[in-house]
Amino acid sequence: MFAFGLTVVRHGETRYNKERLLQGQGVDEPLSATGIKQAEAAGLFLQNVVFTSVFSSDLQRAKQTASIILSYNSNTSGIEICYDPRLRERGFGVAEGKPIGDMKTMAKAAGQPCPHFTPPGGETLDQVRSRVKVFINTLCQEIVAKQESQPFNKVSPLKSIQDYLNNTSERLPATTNCVELQENCQESSNGTLDIHAHVLVVSHGTYIRNMVKYFVDDLQCTFPKSMKMSHAFSACPNTGMCHFVVTVDLGNKCPRTVDCIFINRKDHLEDIKDN
Repeated sequence: MFAFGLTVVRHGETRYNKERLLQGQGVDEPLSATGIKQAEAAGLFLQNVVFTSVFSSDLQRAKQTASIILSYNSNTSGIEICYDPRLRERGFGVAEGKPIGDMKTMAKAAGQPCPHFTPPGGETLDQVRSRVKVFINTLCQEIVAKQESQPFNKVSPLKSIQDYLNNTSERLPATTNCVELQENCQESSNGTLDIHAHVLVVSHGTYIRNMVKYFVDDLQCTFPKSMKMSHAFSACPNTGMCHFVVTVDLGNKCPRTVDCIFINRKDHLEDIKDN
């Protein structure tokens, strides 16, 4: 059995996020001043995690976020960020650049709930899910191949999580429950899996929600007992973090199971003030 840790981070805030305008793929905005601070806070929070691979959407807001996060990490020297268009946000077609309320109006006129409505020229949720599946399958194949040619040192998922919590304890609010995270990690991995790699992925809100949906529907993702499903599918805040342990079938090199450690954590944003 082969397993790897997967940390997924949403990009930092842009002006369009602040003004509640849809970006999708056609609007390629840089991070706002607040977004840069959020990415820096995420970098500090993850500074001691040993990432073996880093992937990012090729849109500017995600590329900036990934670069800032790595600039704070002392364990990723020499690791290049792989910019992958499969990690892009959902395409919203004619709704891109317009207020979110306009898409809701279009959905209502079409007699459809907004989250499932596809604006003209936009991507369907099934198309987004297909991109997620292809990316995850390819990621598993690449990691296994790399392990076979150049074995990684084993990386404990508990140690990875606990390290960055311990080393940022002074910056974390009292609400952070490190004991709970330890229990979640031990519960999910059953204490038996050897974690051979740890991957960082920087992507977008709708994409990340569809990734979680794929993990649940196709890979029977498990969650900590204390987590409500409404939280699992809630909107990820800018630079919100999710952590999973992905188990790979060595026969076909495809994902077999996924265990969620946490979703949409935002402890690192406690001291960030909106500009």
